[in-house]
Amino acid sequence: MNIVLLGAGGRAGSRILAELVNRGHAVLALSRTVEKIPQHDGVSRAAIDVRNTDEVTPAVRGHDAVINATKFKEIDTQGLIDAVTAAGVKRFITVGGAGSLWLETGVREIDGPGFPEEVKPEAGAGARFLDELRASDLDWTFLSPSRIFVPGERTGTFRIGKDDLIFDENGRSGISMEDYAIALVDELEAPSFIRERFTVGY
Repeated sequence: MNIVLLGAGGRAGSRILAELVNRGHAVLALSRTVEKIPQHDGVSRAAIDVRNTDEVTPAVRGHDAVINATKFKEIDTQGLIDAVTAAGVKRFITVGGAGSLWLETGVREIDGPGFPEEVKPEAGAGARFLDELRASDLDWTFLSPSRIFVPGERTGTFRIGKDDLIFDENGRSGISMEDYAIALVDELEAPSFIRERFTVGY
């Protein structure tokens, strides 16, 4: 497929880019700083400010899907939805946040004990983005990682969940960015969560 990847120079974005390339997809990789985007065969790189919808719409037009890996606080999330919609691209997948997942019945991760105060603005913006997507006309998917979301190994072994945090037998909630990228590209290639959020963890 012909894919646009926003935020391709970031930690999660660069791993999603590598997974897309390994599976043979053609990618237009976009970031505010083009030098941060890893170089791969079959990848076109360009600088773009995702906050500028006048730039986003023509950049993504004609592609099969848009994948967003930018931080929520750094963009106008509703503006991004509007820009992708105006371009006529229906399929939209975004790197979500864990903060909006359910920690237990009636309690979101963001509202649970010990959730870092410095992370709450980003997590809150992610939860609002999820609500905006639910009100949109896009064929969106919001993929929330587990609580611990860091670079690691590409094992190919993980579990899929829906709206609840996934914990392992030791009570740890985590997923490597490499395995997360597998789950995201799996969803791109064989959609199971159109207009839904899901999560991935060990």
